[in-house]
Amino acid sequence: MELLTQFIEIVLHLDKHLAVLVQQYGLWIYGILFFIIFAETGFVVFPFLPGDSLLFVAGALAAIGEGGMNIWTLVGVLLAAAVLGNMVNYQIGRFLGPKVFHWENSRLFNKAALQKTHAFYEIHGGKTLVISRFLPLFRTFAPFVAGIGAMSYAKFSLFNLIGAAGWVMSLCFAGYWLGNMPWVKQNLSLLIVGIIVVSLLPVAIGYLQHRKTA
Repeated sequence: MELLTQFIEIVLHLDKHLAVLVQQYGLWIYGILFFIIFAETGFVVFPFLPGDSLLFVAGALAAIGEGGMNIWTLVGVLLAAAVLGNMVNYQIGRFLGPKVFHWENSRLFNKAALQKTHAFYEIHGGKTLVISRFLPLFRTFAPFVAGIGAMSYAKFSLFNLIGAAGWVMSLCFAGYWLGNMPWVKQNLSLLIVGIIVVSLLPVAIGYLQHRKTA
């Protein structure tokens, strides 16, 4: 319980904690940020790591040159992390898919389910990968499921890059341009909460609509 409380404290006051890390580690912060984004997008066991708010706050710190941070270097590092993370997640799903979905009598893990997943991602996989970048939890699972469904690698790579570029650049530059405005700077912790709520809103709406339909 104490660890959960500490994690929530870090996420909700990410601006203060990230600024301290930048002051302590200097340019090594690029490696720390790379690892966080890579882990969040690359492994299905880390969907709880901060993503949207981290990009925004990092952009805001780069705007004031905190720790020698440069916005273009930051975007390049985080874009590489987001692209490579999804590629690893895809490959893990591609490896596990045939091993898991082979039970003919299973409701979920059978060849028919695998074929349906493949068909869905061949048709809707592109927009799914791009849109899921802006949805916590979904951006961690989308590339994994794309791998399970054996979405063609060329198509996956293209939309992986498009989604990563849109996600990283929009939030980093939003932080860069807006993060140090007086009002935003004074209420940055509140804004972080707002980013988290807004990013989770489509998930909550989708869940409620599903419940209503059911």
